[in-house]
Amino acid sequence: MASRFYVTTPIYYINDVPHLGTAYTTIAADVLCRYHRVRGHESRMLTGTDEHGLKIQRAAEARGMAPGVHADEIAAAFRATWPKLGCAPDDFIRTSEPRHKKAVQELWRRIQARGDIYLGHYEGLYCVGCEAYYTEKDLKQPGNVCPLHHRPAESVKEESYFFRLSKYGDALLDYYRRNPTFVQPASRLNEVTSFVREGLQDLSVSRTTFQWGIPVPGDPKHVMYVWFDALANYLTALQEPEDNTRFWPADVHLVGKDILRFHAVYWPAFLLSAGYGEAELPRQVFAHGFLTYSGQKMSKTLRNTISPVEVAEALSEAAAAALPGGAGAAAGAPPVGVDVVRYCLMRAISFGQDGDFSIQDLLARYGSELGNALGNLLNRVLPFADEVPEKGELGPLEEELLAAQRQASAAAATAFDAHQPTRALDAIWTVIAAANLYVDKAAPWVAKKTDPRRLGTIVATLIEQLGAISVMISPVMPEVASRMRDQLGLSPLAPEPGNDQWPVLPAARAPGEKLRKGAPIFPRLEKEKEAELLARFAPPPADAEATKAAPEAKAAPEANGGAGAAAQPARQGKSPVPFDDFARLDLRIGVVTSAERVKKKDRLLDLRVDTGDGAPRRIISGIAASYAPEELVGKRVIVLCNLPPRDFGKGLVSEGMLLTADVEGRVRTITVEDAAPGTPVL
Repeated sequence: MASRFYVTTPIYYINDVPHLGTAYTTIAADVLCRYHRVRGHESRMLTGTDEHGLKIQRAAEARGMAPGVHADEIAAAFRATWPKLGCAPDDFIRTSEPRHKKAVQELWRRIQARGDIYLGHYEGLYCVGCEAYYTEKDLKQPGNVCPLHHRPAESVKEESYFFRLSKYGDALLDYYRRNPTFVQPASRLNEVTSFVREGLQDLSVSRTTFQWGIPVPGDPKHVMYVWFDALANYLTALQEPEDNTRFWPADVHLVGKDILRFHAVYWPAFLLSAGYGEAELPRQVFAHGFLTYSGQKMSKTLRNTISPVEVAEALSEAAAAALPGGAGAAAGAPPVGVDVVRYCLMRAISFGQDGDFSIQDLLARYGSELGNALGNLLNRVLPFADEVPEKGELGPLEEELLAAQRQASAAAATAFDAHQPTRALDAIWTVIAAANLYVDKAAPWVAKKTDPRRLGTIVATLIEQLGAISVMISPVMPEVASRMRDQLGLSPLAPEPGNDQWPVLPAARAPGEKLRKGAPIFPRLEKEKEAELLARFAPPPADAEATKAAPEAKAAPEANGGAGAAAQPARQGKSPVPFDDFARLDLRIGVVTSAERVKKKDRLLDLRVDTGDGAPRRIISGIAASYAPEELVGKRVIVLCNLPPRDFGKGLVSEGMLLTADVEGRVRTITVEDAAPGTPVL
């Protein structure tokens, strides 16, 4: 029997249309689901919309329509968006559906029967934007202002049913201790544990001041608290219209860090109260960070939200125009813009951390990692043959490439299994770099003139390697993988339960199998098109008052003790950096695992550095004048990990930068003593 995998997104609140943040989570879920299908696992992905609550009722009233009509409109927009981003959820649940209402009311009855729901009165503070209750210590003072929505919480006093959350504090702490991967990343588990240790208060789980919600069984003047209603979707969606309860418990709930508490505290407590055992709790809650756009927090007020669908469509148009014959010649070519957006969201932002998305970074990665590294590898191979040549005896170069594939395949699989798509892509790109290096060393253009049999071995090796790469990138870039396989003469991937297609080693190809040369998958964009994309999607400038530089400080003649006090001398150095900009730097401890000189580049060393990503990242560093390669191996260095890749040509792509210092005219790496690879530098 095939293994099973079940991944969920949050059900998205319908106070807004789909945007970059919701796309990020949904694409990540789709990537993980596609990976597990390739591994032969029976896999299921759930998404949907959260449609009840006071905020939705007020939003509908503001539009002059019934809440149900408002919900239908926004839910339809979400449902239509995901296929446009290459996402294929198996189910889309709406909390206004009868199947959900029926199952949630049954969950309420089960919990109530165990004595964990009782009637009382609630008086306190409630943020409508968060649909959450807060104490004064949770809010900004003065004014009890929500730290997320920057609006005062509302005072609420009403009859309410309560859930005995306080009863489950010790059980939850014990569960966290015995299941340390229940919440990821680990730093988020620390936050959750600290919250529970402070003591849990019983939770108000019903409201009487509005009616847009699921009625409480036996007391319809109450509607359920929106989070009691919403969290249950992960389970209720498996019960109807078909019985898919074999997928429970969920392998991972993907959520934003702002709703972690609901998923890691309230949800398991509800399940335990309803009679589910620990083995039936979700296996993991993975909380990713927040996204900014070009360094700015996204906000409708600031008019800097961005549609990932529009970005994908515009990039596809620009790529089509760059093909020979222009856009008309490319009319039959599937667009790659969607896959590029998917790739950049998964690669540029370390999954679990806050990150930034920008058109500049997307274009840089399109040209470097996708065009120069992946696309160019395919383009360097196919011109040498119309069919798969016969492979001769393998030499040291081929064995070296096979070793790189083994390592990359294992590291990428480990990362995907740990719900870390960023690390998986880092690992996959190491073998793409290794394959480009193999081309340089094997020199098929020379073999073509001098040794046709050797040329056959080189080309067959690369064709097989590209086939393996097409499988490994398919969870993130399914369309690109399909186009690669078409040009390589391979059939489309067809995952099926029980059939693990993950390539530990490249699959052998039979000599004579036809290749299908096609247009470049990542054609070089025209400068004018790049400029158009940058202009079209550039965020508006921040508010002038907010960004205005502080006036230059002047000496105050009567300040600091009287007339004639001297002004403080200006500090020497570069201009100040906003703290938020500095906080976006991904600085980590890395261990140098290998180092070698770059041929014909006297200043450069080619390093492999373990930064905790599952596979060492490649860093090209200009420190050859200060270090022999062997001096660096084993050193613990500080690495800036989230710089855009830098292409030095001929397959030399650097994926980070070492921190160094000028010590008496000599460049020295900044090193540390005992620290594990990947340890954050705070």
